[in-house]
Amino acid sequence: MKTAMLAGVLAGLLVPAAAFAQNPIDGTWKIDMSKVHLPTKPDVLVLKDGMFQCKTCVPPIKVRADGTDQPVSGHPYFDSIAVEVVDKHTVKETDKKNGKVVATDTTTVAPDGKSATFEFSDSSASQGAPVTGKGSMTRVAAGPAGSHALSGSWRTRHINSMSDNALTMSFKQDGDTLSMHSPTGQSYTARLDGTDAPFKGDPGVNSVSVRKSGKHRYVETDKRDGKVVSIATMTLHPDGKTMDVAIDNKLRGTTMSFVAMKQ
Repeated sequence: MKTAMLAGVLAGLLVPAAAFAQNPIDGTWKIDMSKVHLPTKPDVLVLKDGMFQCKTCVPPIKVRADGTDQPVSGHPYFDSIAVEVVDKHTVKETDKKNGKVVATDTTTVAPDGKSATFEFSDSSASQGAPVTGKGSMTRVAAGPAGSHALSGSWRTRHINSMSDNALTMSFKQDGDTLSMHSPTGQSYTARLDGTDAPFKGDPGVNSVSVRKSGKHRYVETDKRDGKVVSIATMTLHPDGKTMDVAIDNKLRGTTMSFVAMKQ
């Protein structure tokens, strides 16, 4: 059940900019999936007695697991969730917003119960083609007695594949202003003095501020309705071809990092 948990997880990740870059950050960047360090904080799920709970979702989710649309509130990317128990090892989740499907996810727990795989399609924050991917999880703790195999604490181990539209992003610095555009439709143009500016194309983020620290470091703060949801620190290597990105997710209390390569 990664859809509700993954919503927005890669929203802060890194189409061509100027051919002759004036600043090291100018251009298209793509995440190196072999150099992604995912959050270590486990997700806690319970599927028992016809009810599904995502205890670590923000806010937590508790709905009937009968395959029908169940209303949820407080989630900017979806307003209903349907949880279908396919069999004793497999569960399918479908998220909708305003009656339209925005994400699907199928999770299958291994026969020994120690690991699980998931496959998802997510257009909740995409203005174009959905973001698709596959991954795997490792069990950290068992679920309650008598619960479905999905129940327990899980740590995402790998994102085995991810569509390119979630992995690339372009930047352009023009004087004291930084612009960002992504294939999924997110964009902003912000001054580099920390002033708030509109963040477009993401239901979970509506303003952003950016500060430049020295020649090679940028700190981006994403907000929703004035509240900080995440902080991304982007540090370029002196060669201008590699960028380290660290993301502090303030809503979930998690951190992750990755390396992006200039294309």
